[in-house]
Amino acid sequence: MKGCGNILIVTGNGKGKTTTALGYALRTLAQGGRVAVIQFLKGGGYSGELFTTDLFGDRFSIRQFGAGCPISAAIRSGRQKCNKCGACFRGNRDPECGFAPSAWQYFTAVAAENPPDLIVLDELAHAVRRALLPEAEVAAFLRSLPATMQVIITGRNVSPGLAAVAGEIIECGAVKHPLERGIDARRGIEY
Repeated sequence: MKGCGNILIVTGNGKGKTTTALGYALRTLAQGGRVAVIQFLKGGGYSGELFTTDLFGDRFSIRQFGAGCPISAAIRSGRQKCNKCGACFRGNRDPECGFAPSAWQYFTAVAAENPPDLIVLDELAHAVRRALLPEAEVAAFLRSLPATMQVIITGRNVSPGLAAVAGEIIECGAVKHPLERGIDARRGIEY
C-alpha cells in the first residue's frame, strides 16, 4: 500500500501516547526538520508542549481543535489544577461542535502545501473511533500521502482501518502509574 511505511500509530490504554509522539517531534527538530502537531479533540490550552513552540520558531507548530477549558489560564500558570468538571470532554465528543472535521480539514491543507518533515495527528484515532470522522475516508487519504511524508497518529483503541494503513504500531501500557495511586496529573510531567 502506498505511503504505509511512513505512518506510525501510537496507541494503547496506558499513558504516554502524546509524549511518545512529541519525543519523535523533538528528534526531528534536533535534526533541523520542521514539525506540525495537530491535536484533535484537545483544546485545554495548558499542556506543557504548547509552551515550546517559541523555542523552535517557524519550524514547530501546535494547533488544537477542541473545547477550551474555562480555567485554562489558571491551570497554565500553576495557580490551579483541573477540577475534572468534564466540560471539555463533553464538548470534544459533541459532533455538533465540528472539532474533528475542522482539524482534519486543517491537516489536509498542511499536507497539500509545503508539508513539514513530520506531522503528528494527536488523538486522530479517538476521533475516528467516536465516528466523528469517517474511517474509510481518513484511511484512503492517508494511503495517498507520498512516502516521504512522515505521519504519527495517536489515540487509544485504534480502528482496524487505521491500523491497516500504518507501517508501524506502538502500544503504550502503564505497568505502574501515579494516577492509579490517586496522585493527580503533575504539571510538567503529565501536562
